[in-house]
Formats: sequence, C-alpha cells, structure tokens
Amino acid sequence: MAEGREVLTVKDVCDLLRVHPSTLYKMIKEGKVPTFRIGSKWRFRKDAILQWMVEKSTHARQVRAAVNSRVNGQDQYQRMLGSRGLKG
Repeated sequence: MAEGREVLTVKDVCDLLRVHPSTLYKMIKEGKVPTFRIGSKWRFRKDAILQWMVEKSTHARQVRAAVNSRVNGQDQYQRMLGSRGLKG
C-alpha cells in the first residue's frame, strides 16, 4: 500500500497523537479529526491525519502570534498612556 494511502487504527492514531483513546473518541464524536468507519471500527487515512496535524499546528501558531501581539500591543499602549499621565 502506498505511504499516503495507509490506513491507521484508533491505537495507531493514539500513539501518533500521544492521546488516550477516550480523548480520541471524544474528538471523533465532535468531528474534530478526519475519520471514517469500516463496519463498527473507526479508521483514519494517514495522509489525512498528517495534513490535519499540520493545519492544526499552523493555526495554533497563528493564534498564539495574534494573542501575543495583542497582549504585547496592549502592554505597550498602557505604558504609553501611563508615561503621558493618562488612564486607559
């Protein structure tokens, strides 16, 4: 089977994400992770999981950067007001 088309089990994905199976099942129930069923078993395309991980980590970096810039920007704004004897 081609590397990108490899199918993973719940255990495989838990090991990859380093999460407990109950955490993964909760994510599946909430539609947060790309998955499909074969009968009663959940399965995951490895390429889809890897892409999902990249998207989530990229989004997390963007959110952290936005929060940090807002926090730092707010701090700078408050310092600027304080240095002028103003209140924010």
